[in-house]
Amino acid sequence: MIRVLVVDDSAVMRAFLGRVVGAQPDMELLGASPDPLLAIDRIRRNPPDVITLDVEMPRMNGLDFLRNLMAVRPLPVIMISSLTRQGAETTMRALELGAVDFFPKPASFDALEGSAQEIAEKIRAAAGARITRRRPSAAPPPPVPKSNFAPLAPSAQHTGTPLNRVIAIGASTGGVEALRDLLTPLPPHMPAILIAQHMPPGFTETFARRLDTLCRIHVKQAEDHEVVRGGVAYIAPGGRHLMLMRRGAGYYLRVTEDPPVNRHRPSVDTLLRSVARAAGTHGIGVMLTGMGGDGAEAMLEMSQNGAHTIAQDEASCVVFGMPRQAIAAGGVREVLPLTDIPARLEALAVA
Repeated sequence: MIRVLVVDDSAVMRAFLGRVVGAQPDMELLGASPDPLLAIDRIRRNPPDVITLDVEMPRMNGLDFLRNLMAVRPLPVIMISSLTRQGAETTMRALELGAVDFFPKPASFDALEGSAQEIAEKIRAAAGARITRRRPSAAPPPPVPKSNFAPLAPSAQHTGTPLNRVIAIGASTGGVEALRDLLTPLPPHMPAILIAQHMPPGFTETFARRLDTLCRIHVKQAEDHEVVRGGVAYIAPGGRHLMLMRRGAGYYLRVTEDPPVNRHRPSVDTLLRSVARAAGTHGIGVMLTGMGGDGAEAMLEMSQNGAHTIAQDEASCVVFGMPRQAIAAGGVREVLPLTDIPARLEALAVA
């Protein structure tokens, strides 16, 4: 039985989340607290398996609560975020502090009620997540200067960096931090990188900007019909699919609102399948932490088309679901710890 503690100053959200938890046969609501300080006392007396946590609350905001919790008694936390730019930035900070996942507050009651299944699935994934102790951190890392680096043009040549190489990465739960750890060590002369991270609208632009300040490569939200360039990582916009298309000797992007695939949009399956078909042997596929099986069959197609494929290993995943499914489908050539993947991608990029 998954024991859940709801911490939210909104009576509407407390009631809704309580109903969601109460309707699940494998979950139990330990309590619903409007105040983080009251929640601390509940946690001491009866630790939950999962906490849902609002950001803006009286007496102590959610980030301070999360920072202290992860330093003293790490537990799986799902943030409840507002659909604003400030809310998105705060959510990214919460994930850096150790939150497993987040859920945006819907704009209407009808949308709220329609999200019950998704929230229940996030709670289940969080309950099985691998949580590590975090030291308190007052501020995010400083930005990395780009040193006037310009992305490689589609027709340019760069020693040891074939522009027809394309790296495609899929991720879900735990992927925000995994992507940061993977992308920050990469040098600016990497091939183009396409990313499908399960994320709702309103958050991916903030996510891309945040990564861009930390990485030596450029990171941006993908745009429809954009020409693909080396040295750039393109993140699928939340709520839209990202696909790679071939044009002569180069590539361009399609960003669409086609129906969800595997219940996701963006879908890892959609991205990897497009790379399998457009790039063939020049493709490199990477499956990172996440729940479910999105992308497993498409990674098999990439491998069958001659691409090199990598899955993150179980020990370094927050949730091993997506890598496990990709491995089981037979499409993974290598299984590596997250810390080893950047160097491997550098080596493959010039192979």
